[in-house]
Amino acid sequence: MRDPENAVVEVELPDDFDDFWAAGLADCASYPLDPVFTELPALSTDQVTVHDLRYTSYGGLRVAGWYTVPRGLPAPYPALVTIPGYISEPAIPKEWSELGYAALAVAPRGKLRSNDLFNPGYPGLLTHNIADPRTYGYRGFYLDVVRAVEVLLERPEVDGSRIGLQGSSQGGGLGISTAALMPDVIRCVAAGAPYLCGIMAATTLTRSYPYEEINEYLRLHPQDAGRVRETVAYYDGLNFAPKVQAPTLLYVGMEDDVCPPETGFALRRALTCETTMHAYPHCAHHAGLPGVMRIVEDFLAAHLTPGR
Repeated sequence: MRDPENAVVEVELPDDFDDFWAAGLADCASYPLDPVFTELPALSTDQVTVHDLRYTSYGGLRVAGWYTVPRGLPAPYPALVTIPGYISEPAIPKEWSELGYAALAVAPRGKLRSNDLFNPGYPGLLTHNIADPRTYGYRGFYLDVVRAVEVLLERPEVDGSRIGLQGSSQGGGLGISTAALMPDVIRCVAAGAPYLCGIMAATTLTRSYPYEEINEYLRLHPQDAGRVRETVAYYDGLNFAPKVQAPTLLYVGMEDDVCPPETGFALRRALTCETTMHAYPHCAHHAGLPGVMRIVEDFLAAHLTPGR
């Protein structure tokens, strides 16, 4: 019988973990953000103004996003970055701006509108250059979300002391990594069914994609097993977790066959910040959706206090 709540999930912490990510942040800082906002009246409403966003991220690559702001509410606004799942595309976050947030739905490299120069495909991203942590495809992907937060910090209508992160699956995992890399900036994190946590353990707990991509890769390249394990340790949410300072909301499905609940509970144990966790029996990867979104909205509102 599986016991997700008490299962042992171990990840080795690389000795140079902090230096590795400091180097990535330094690379980003060497490029001006150069954000370009283009208002899109055809997509805007009486309540929300919609913009197309482009900015420069890791390696000088241009990344896209959707940016929405409320109409009729006084600035500055609290801000929310929404992060997409592995195979999903970012939706225009108008519903969040209707609640009073300046909302940025980031489309990290490889997503539509951000895939001109980097497009490993889905499946494909999880194993792109996975044998070397320095060139692993996820390095820029993670930092694209950090840069999205930096874009918000430059906006005059945004209250830089009230910035939160929200996402599920890949969005949940990158919420954890971004909060860890920006501990003095991020005010709160809502992370559902967090992916990229306990990565190598997850490959033994499920045969579903995306984790099955790693198993397929190792069947073709068994000689790379050690290097793959070393690479993903730099990207594992369990190694980022102790660096998160923002209050964090986790929600998982106890029958999730994509991101095994064992890894969600391991993340809960690894977090040292104020953490609330909801585990939903009989729920799979949707992790309590749509009902859990009321809890998510209330959690974000408690920490970011949006106007209505």
